[in-house]
Amino acid sequence: MLEGRPNASGPAGELLETGLFRSGLKINHLRLVLAIDDHRRISAAADSLGISQPAASRMLAEIEAIAKAPICERVARGVELTSYGEALARRARTIFLELREAAREINELKTGSGGSVSLGSVTGPALNLAVPAIRQVSTAYPGIEINVQIDNSNVLTRELLAARHDFIIGRIPDDLNPRLFNLIEMGFEEVCLIVREGHPLLEKASVSADDLPGYDWVFQPPGTLLRRAVEDSFGSAGVRLPATVINTSSTILTLSIVRNTNAIAPVALDVARLVAGNGTEAGEIKILRTGFPIRIKPYGLITAEGRALPPSAKLLYDLILKQSRA
Repeated sequence: MLEGRPNASGPAGELLETGLFRSGLKINHLRLVLAIDDHRRISAAADSLGISQPAASRMLAEIEAIAKAPICERVARGVELTSYGEALARRARTIFLELREAAREINELKTGSGGSVSLGSVTGPALNLAVPAIRQVSTAYPGIEINVQIDNSNVLTRELLAARHDFIIGRIPDDLNPRLFNLIEMGFEEVCLIVREGHPLLEKASVSADDLPGYDWVFQPPGTLLRRAVEDSFGSAGVRLPATVINTSSTILTLSIVRNTNAIAPVALDVARLVAGNGTEAGEIKILRTGFPIRIKPYGLITAEGRALPPSAKLLYDLILKQSRA
């Protein structure tokens, strides 16, 4: 059982690739490994867990049989973990940390005293799906902290992969492997063109693609899905692309440029309706009546493959999904 330390040629990655939990590894096994790492003696580890030394020895034998590798070895003053045991202990500490965090967050949700969620969303669904769901969560659980980033899907999916968001509402870009994500499609985001009040094109009953290239445009950055959808609309109509383009992902900057110039900008229809009011400063923005569609692929709720949502994030996720199906 207590064999010598193996060669340290990368055993850490091998240990947990063998389906240990499927092979019978239990939480108590992990507790024993951590106790041995802490106390360096089987008897002291057993005492700390409230079990007998023979029971600890039998449990250690079970762990080594499941892992098919020696977990610890005898040294002058007791035992120490092998490279295999160190790998298991390192992952075990992470597992117990996550379990403690889950227990803390569940308790906070029950008492309404805390929890946090990080959400990313493209603009339209943020307005008509995320905002109502956030309002419900904040009312029911006022202690939850909710962080929201509004950006394009290219940025948001990479932020999700970097674990900066729990989940996002958007689309998977064509240059990313869809197997990295879990997607539940929720709907289509309508796109329209906005201009300032008094813009020459507002005099037309219906604007065609031929009317558009002569004006400046405010676009999302190159390669973004909305930008490509508008460019595809130009291509389908056989119309050249605008010569003067300002690239920005900022909705505020887009609106400011449109208000103060003759520039045209494609935005989500929900955004346009929000800012194109009457009798207020927001009414300086108007929606163009166009005779051609701007099609963009469906958006959905996106999570990272293999990454479970914490309780507070799952609560908001479920509310947004329910809102989309209402």
